[in-house]
Amino acid sequence: MRFAYLGSGSKGNSALIQAGETCVMIDCGLPLKEVEERLRRHGLGPESVDAILVTHEHDDHISGVAALAERYAIPVWLTPGSLRGWKDAPLELVRRLSPHQSFGIGELQVQPYPVPHDAREPCQYVLGDGRLRVGVLTDAGSVTAHMRSVLSGCDALLVEFNHDLEMLMAGPYPMQLKRRVAGDRGHLSNRQAAALLAAIDCSRLQHLVLTHLSEINNTPEQARSAAAGALHCDPDWIACAHQREGLAWRELR
Repeated sequence: MRFAYLGSGSKGNSALIQAGETCVMIDCGLPLKEVEERLRRHGLGPESVDAILVTHEHDDHISGVAALAERYAIPVWLTPGSLRGWKDAPLELVRRLSPHQSFGIGELQVQPYPVPHDAREPCQYVLGDGRLRVGVLTDAGSVTAHMRSVLSGCDALLVEFNHDLEMLMAGPYPMQLKRRVAGDRGHLSNRQAAALLAAIDCSRLQHLVLTHLSEINNTPEQARSAAAGALHCDPDWIACAHQREGLAWRELR
């Protein structure tokens, strides 16, 4: 298995996870031309994408899905709630999923799980090939016992470290937006995400990637420091996915 990011942050999110000949994209919040270019940068053509998994209907995760799916006839998987919130959905390509039921796409097994976020029916995913598992968590304002259970024992974790709470509260956002971001249905802070890592089984972990970092309310150095403190590891071992550069392929063995 391997994984990569085309982009991660408030201006557009998209990840790739591949097992054998099967490649799925998680979210597509980037313009079509940008997605095509970033896929080429990662050594793939859009026709290599077998499915798009949507986490929720916010623009930075879904704005590019319809154009990509329709251009290349790619099935799109999402919850019924997310579909209700998506006015431009390509209905002929939509596949509805339950956030409580696993399903297969080619060589990948997909385990959705619900998360608390201010969207209609948001979910995140753990993907595996029968031997290795990659856990994805972004856009969640708090952590539930079920989330900890699902993410325990993964071989790679791609986890939101959105903001440093002190930077957020001292920063330029209006107070209403600050409350939304920091709320139970907003985004995970460095402290919250680090507490999650400290609470789950990370004994199999080969890769930790910090995602959805705010360009205004966080820094890679602060996020890495928080994660390294939870795992008692060198901060340089931890990667950050970037808004423009994304993240190059990482292999799981």
